[in-house]
Amino acid sequence: MTDLASTTNPGRVDLSPLPARNPELVGRTAVITGAGRGMGALFLEELALRGVDVVGGDLDGTAMSDLADKINANHSGTEGAGRVIGVAADVTDPAAHDLMAETALREFGRLDMWVNNAGVFPQADFTDITPEQLAATYGVNVNGVAYGGQTAARHFRSVGGGAIVNMASVAAVRARVTRATYNSSKAAVKHLTTCMAVELGPDNIRVNSIAPGFIDTEMTRWVQEDPAALDKALSTVPLRRLGAPVEVFAALYFLLSDSARYITGANIPVDGGSQHV
Repeated sequence: MTDLASTTNPGRVDLSPLPARNPELVGRTAVITGAGRGMGALFLEELALRGVDVVGGDLDGTAMSDLADKINANHSGTEGAGRVIGVAADVTDPAAHDLMAETALREFGRLDMWVNNAGVFPQADFTDITPEQLAATYGVNVNGVAYGGQTAARHFRSVGGGAIVNMASVAAVRARVTRATYNSSKAAVKHLTTCMAVELGPDNIRVNSIAPGFIDTEMTRWVQEDPAALDKALSTVPLRRLGAPVEVFAALYFLLSDSARYITGANIPVDGGSQHV
């Protein structure tokens, strides 16, 4: 692997593109929540690039629609690219998930895959956590996953199966000060995934989760800008570098594909080994 260390890439993120192609996914349709920015936006673009039609939902409906238009314009000259539709979606409202499913069926005539990606990342000393913070965090990170899973499962039962992927986190298995609300919510997502997999398996519905670790996103930008903090953070990552969002997508793409057709109830870490340190 090429060493990409530089002043503009202090965490040695591997920025090489993902070469994987799963031709069986071409023409299928996915719903992705929390898709207006960050990893969700990248998931949209990468899936569409590989021939998947996608409905992206985000709390900011205008930004979501603008992003969908941008991705469609970027891929206008790409043979076989999928199309992206952006809709406003508050994942704490079960009706929003139904709307995303209905949009997929109306626009593309099918719905095969569902990605519960929406999440919030609060921090507070344990004794300062407010009822509002608890309700908001669990509402998005846990309830939003459950509601999305319910909508997807109801449809998948009617068509003979499908794939659901939930975004957990390495935080689900680690404890960090000021992060009790977030970490416990992701632990709930990890276990909820297992429960969903066991209950929905007989309907040929696969449910898995992904646990990203230290990934090059806006959430980690402050660490990357502090050399001492970056060195300390990377010392807990056996691969000694940040992960790239596309490397999280690689796990997602695999789990959605037929290559993972006998995998359900799994929680795949994309963390450079940090959960073991």
